[in-house]
Amino acid sequence: MNKPIRTISMFCLLLFVALMLNATYLQFWRADSLDNDPRNRRVIEAAYSRERGAILVGREPIAESVPSDDRYEFQRTYPIPFKYAPVTGYFSFFSQTAIEQTQNEVLSGEDPRLFVTKLVDLLSNDPNKGGSVQLTLDPEAQDAAYEGLDALPGDVEGSVVALDPATGKILAMVSLPTFDPNKLASHDLDEVTSAYERLDADESEPLVNRAIAKTLPPGSTFKIVTAAAAIESGNYTASSEVPGGATYRLPQTSGESGVIDNEGRDCGTDRIPFVQAMENSCNTTFAALANELGAEAMLKQAEAFGFNATYLEDLRPQAESVFPEDMNPPETGQSGIGQFEVRSTPLQMAMVVAAVANNGIVKRPYIVDEVQSAEYDVLEKTEDSDFSQAISSSTAADLTQLLVSTVDNGTASPAAIPGISVAGKTGTAQSGIDDVPPYAWFVSFAPADDPQVAVAVMIESADIPRGEIAGGQLGGPIAKAVMEAIIND
Repeated sequence: MNKPIRTISMFCLLLFVALMLNATYLQFWRADSLDNDPRNRRVIEAAYSRERGAILVGREPIAESVPSDDRYEFQRTYPIPFKYAPVTGYFSFFSQTAIEQTQNEVLSGEDPRLFVTKLVDLLSNDPNKGGSVQLTLDPEAQDAAYEGLDALPGDVEGSVVALDPATGKILAMVSLPTFDPNKLASHDLDEVTSAYERLDADESEPLVNRAIAKTLPPGSTFKIVTAAAAIESGNYTASSEVPGGATYRLPQTSGESGVIDNEGRDCGTDRIPFVQAMENSCNTTFAALANELGAEAMLKQAEAFGFNATYLEDLRPQAESVFPEDMNPPETGQSGIGQFEVRSTPLQMAMVVAAVANNGIVKRPYIVDEVQSAEYDVLEKTEDSDFSQAISSSTAADLTQLLVSTVDNGTASPAAIPGISVAGKTGTAQSGIDDVPPYAWFVSFAPADDPQVAVAVMIESADIPRGEIAGGQLGGPIAKAVMEAIIND
């Protein structure tokens, strides 16, 4: 073989080897990263055309894929859009959110637990179908929460969360304002872009699930945490006397800004029964208790309930509820009544009251009950787990006694259910922003002697005069309706 032919042959061989190496590298080493690359339109279009699994509440699909007569073959639809949108999120050509995102591998059929289903589909030459996801939500509780919040006047901004205290199952989760995910799942991509831009620019934040992703001062509902810390210290029980008085001056302060009052409620003059302080939500009592306990004890108790932590694994994004560190005495006093820089999600306050209902144990909340095949065979069922033992069972019993009396004789009376013992606490938290009215909160559980449901209601904004904003009057009836839906189910 002459030299030019030999040179050309060697060059062709090198090209062939390089081609094989590149093909091997792309198909084996880079395959996963290329599949997951958001710029890979082939993968995106294939996923968008696939028959995605259903998201179920009870036996009802709240998200499903139906045949489509266009290029994408299947259209993602949401039959009950507004009520469930904060939970389902949306599946669009550009992105996914909420359950559509966290359970994407199951719904798309890519989850390893669906291997047998994928194998059968491959052998029968059928398109790959996604698995289904069964949620823990109770449809009657969800209806009660949504209708109660939506019935408030004006453009409502708020949230309701209900938990099973014994397991951590999320029984209801509502956030207003909400949105129509069908518009974001449309096959008209220009329409999707326009709809998203409108929603994203909306100052009322309809795309934010307020139940888990927005924190606000919890106000007097946080007094449950302060009371828990006081009883856990060993210095108090439900029958003890606690600091009272019409006003309380925060340590190291002067002038009116350092004085906390009770807004006219009956809080005695010196020492008063603990039950009176809770029934009347005495600011002076709980500010004084917080300072008596100290910043470290308050921080420890708040974190035992879940503050400064993430714990929701199957729904995102979850904002951490905040209890500040390294507070000085004036800040510690304000924290005892849920002010200063204390901030909570509705889910967090539902966990606090659920822990009281569950002998002091905080259960890790979850919303995915089962993962199922396309034929609805159960592949995996979520098992409940403990997050912490926040308080002792005796402390929980004392707090229950105080909170039942608050419903029977105090500010939480709007949540009373005839013939059933209910525990509850109101909250009205100052926003700390000029011209922004206070936030109304309410937390409760029932039946107090055999708890089945714990509820947190947060009303951020509604068309209600500032002087009429009160957690009991606004949130109490909503919590009552949700509790009745579970108890009567």
